[in-house]
Amino acid sequence: MENNTRMRFAVTIFPMFIATLSLLTAMYNGYLNNKFVELIQRNVTRGEYMRTCKDIIDAYFQVKLRASLLASNSSNAEAREAEAANAVSHFAALGTYLANLQNEAARARYTRLSQELTKVVAAARTAAPGDIDKLFVPADELFAGMNDDCVKTANSRI
Repeated sequence: MENNTRMRFAVTIFPMFIATLSLLTAMYNGYLNNKFVELIQRNVTRGEYMRTCKDIIDAYFQVKLRASLLASNSSNAEAREAEAANAVSHFAALGTYLANLQNEAARARYTRLSQELTKVVAAARTAAPGDIDKLFVPADELFAGMNDDCVKTANSRI
């Protein structure tokens, strides 16, 4: 009789043990899947951020080029003014996107940089071609800070 009781006990306990192991395995699998999704999201965010940083660096140097062309006092001054203003707008749009991923101090710096570029482009109309680099000194300092933010943020999201 005692053997029969042990057998019933084993037949009852063994499936419960298997069910418990299955439940623990499913929970662990869910945990791993969640970590995997987080990893992919971080990688996508980092890639998008780095792409935008690359684009904003290009946009900044496009503004510098357009302002230099505007200062050269060549023909099509109105068209060059429009191109320079468009380059500043493009830069400001990318800056706004990056600023939304930063803190309030960075957002203020990015806004100041866009405003500074607007001033530089306005001043470039009457500036001598040799003076254009002097006009960009404050903007270059602000841009260096933005570039540093890109590097820091990219490194922290690895």
